[in-house]
Amino acid sequence: MIGISDIEGAAERIAGHVVRTPTLPSPGLSALLGVPVTVKLELLQRTGSFKARGATAKLLSLGEAERAAGVVAVSGGNHGIAVAVMAAALDVKATVVMPSSAPARAVQIAEEAGASVRITEDMGGAFELVGRLRDEGLTLLHPFDDPVVVAGQGTVGLELADDAGELTDVLVSIGGGGLVAGVAAALRARRPDVRIWGVETEGAEAMSQALTAGGPVPVRLSSIVSTLSAPAVAPLTYDHVRALVTEVLVVPDREAVRGCLELAEHAKVWTEPAAGCLLPAARRVVERVGAGARLGLVVCGGNATSADMMTWVERFGLREGD
Repeated sequence: MIGISDIEGAAERIAGHVVRTPTLPSPGLSALLGVPVTVKLELLQRTGSFKARGATAKLLSLGEAERAAGVVAVSGGNHGIAVAVMAAALDVKATVVMPSSAPARAVQIAEEAGASVRITEDMGGAFELVGRLRDEGLTLLHPFDDPVVVAGQGTVGLELADDAGELTDVLVSIGGGGLVAGVAAALRARRPDVRIWGVETEGAEAMSQALTAGGPVPVRLSSIVSTLSAPAVAPLTYDHVRALVTEVLVVPDREAVRGCLELAEHAKVWTEPAAGCLLPAARRVVERVGAGARLGLVVCGGNATSADMMTWVERFGLREGD
């Protein structure tokens, strides 16, 4: 299990390389949900998501030979962007493998940063290719199955614990589980009474299915939310969620996209569905917890283009008032 000393050590190492993102009360979301809401604006992080933290922590941990050989990463979008950009900043050669479902903008940013980008048919194929490249000598920079990466992501929770006012419940999106594992470890140490809720989208339910099965299992992916679409969680992240997270909630893709529109209107931030899914989940938490809830939302990323959003709005028939 990741301890608070691991997370504090990661925070010291990555300071100066990443942004201490704002933690702010949101009057608009508080009015919308009927309870006080605090947002951790990780979409303002370098590369547009929290992923820069874990990537930087891992890159800084590499030995000279590993740096010289280069790193390889698999990603549905944000992890690839983070590895490409932060590796370039630290003068490490990077190869990024993405499925064809990855956002075109993510591929473009990774290529512009200087990474070698390889595209596969699906996420399962991406992980298979990464395994072969690792065997050829590249160091794997895994998006979530690495304690150094999880400790780096946990610095989000460390900052939230230090900077937020009173909180009863914190909601965190789940793909492979690196963010929620790190945030949960930090909050359990700093604010042990706070409940932590994970959020997934339908068709990207790797953690929910693992909890049902009693351990990580392969899942069939169908969600539009490529940044949450891990083919399976890791034993590392599963163990943290099982021990530290109150429950994992699952919301439809349509509601995640609607959540993006509501975040834009009421919180004045441009997010991706991996963050938009927090709002429908937050409504369910308020129903369960009651009017005494004090919510914290980890707004994990904002790497969606206007074209992406228009496509999703059209697909789900979302109009004002829906």
